[in-house]
Parts: sequence; C-alpha cells; structure tokens
Amino acid sequence: MADENTNEVVAPVEGAEATAPTEGRGPGRGRGNRGGGGGNRNDRGGGRGGRRDDRRGGNRDEDQGEELIEKLVHINRVSKTVKGGKRFGFAALVVVGDGKGRAGFGHGKAREVPEAISKATAAAKKAMVRVPLKEGRTLHHDGLGHFGAGKVTVRSAPAGTGIIAGGPMRAVFESLGVADVVTKSNGTSNPYNMIRATFAALVEQTSPKSVAQRRGKKVADLLRRGGASADVAQADAEAIAE
Repeated sequence: MADENTNEVVAPVEGAEATAPTEGRGPGRGRGNRGGGGGNRNDRGGGRGGRRDDRRGGNRDEDQGEELIEKLVHINRVSKTVKGGKRFGFAALVVVGDGKGRAGFGHGKAREVPEAISKATAAAKKAMVRVPLKEGRTLHHDGLGHFGAGKVTVRSAPAGTGIIAGGPMRAVFESLGVADVVTKSNGTSNPYNMIRATFAALVEQTSPKSVAQRRGKKVADLLRRGGASADVAQADAEAIAE
C-alpha cells in the first residue's frame, strides 16, 4: 500500500514538476516571455528605425531631384566688437534657382566660409519666387526695380541676344533660366542692393495668361489689341505656355 500510495503520489508530483517549469518559471515564462518581449522591442525599434530612414531618404531624394543651381555672388569678411576685442567672420550672398523660372537669394554669416555659404543657401531656398518667362528663355515685358540707391532696368530680348548683364545680375538670370535679356544698373554697385533691386523688377513680371484671367478675357483678345490679325493673335495665344 505504501508503495502503491507512493507511486500514486510521486507520479503526479513528477508530472506536475515536469509540467510546471515548462508553463511557469521555466522556458515558458523566462525564455518565452522575455524572448517575446525582446522580439517586440526589436520589432518596435526596427519599425522606428525604418520610419526614420524612409523619412530622411525621402528628403534627400527630393533635394537631389530638385537640382537647384547655386551661385555664390559675394563673400565679405566682417567683424564683431566684443569685450575682449574683435571676432572676425564671413558673410556670404548666394543666389539659387531651378533654371525653369524660380529663383531666390539669401545671405548668411558664420565664423567659417563654408558654414556661411550653407546658411545663405538655406535662406535662399526658403525665399524662392516664380517669374513667368516668355518661351522659357526671356521676360514677357520690360521692368524697373529699385531698392535703396540701386536702380535696375530689365528688358526682354530676341533669341540669340544672350544675357547682357554684369556681376550679381548675371547670377540671378543664369539661375532663373533666362537665356536672352538686356539689363542696365544705375546708382550703387553694392551687390546686396543690386540683387534686391533685380528681384523687385522680376516680381512685377506678368504674363498675358495671368492678365487675361484677371480681366476675364481670352489671351487672343489681348493680343489683337496690338494690331495683330485674328489668326496671328490666336497662334500667338496658343504658343504662350505661361
């Protein structure tokens, strides 16, 4: 009886001991749960890392796909007087554009030249404006720009004229994508004021399409007021892309 009782008692105990570690403190709870928890953390970490990589990669692809034209117009050494003396740095003026009618300018200051250029480029990208172009190569009409002591005149030109501009103004039209233009600068030769005066003249540019929409008319009707025939005006209206 003792042996039978012992056998009857011991067998369930051994079964329980063999089963309990498996389901509880043994591999079930320790390795299983901890391993599962570690797997979840890895999954969450991988997910976060994946999202960060995708987001950063997307920004890089957008920046690389834009293919902006960057022009360094002017760089100057500047100083700041402090209690211990003077701190020298650099100021950069940069013009950027996509060569398809969008351009902007910006300036930045830093202790080193590359950092100043990068600051100016970032500011120029944020301040880009769109200018309507005729046939994608020149301006639609003449314009005047004024800022401070700087006064500039910009005029449209026929094909083959080229960019007749000097200094900072040439950088603006090259980055803008203008191939034929005639310009004249009067007054100051300060590159900052010349750039601002040039953009003041460019933002005033309008296209026949925008004028027709504002007046509620057709482009051909506006072109016929110049004395052109109906057929010629219609053909010119269809040729205007912007």
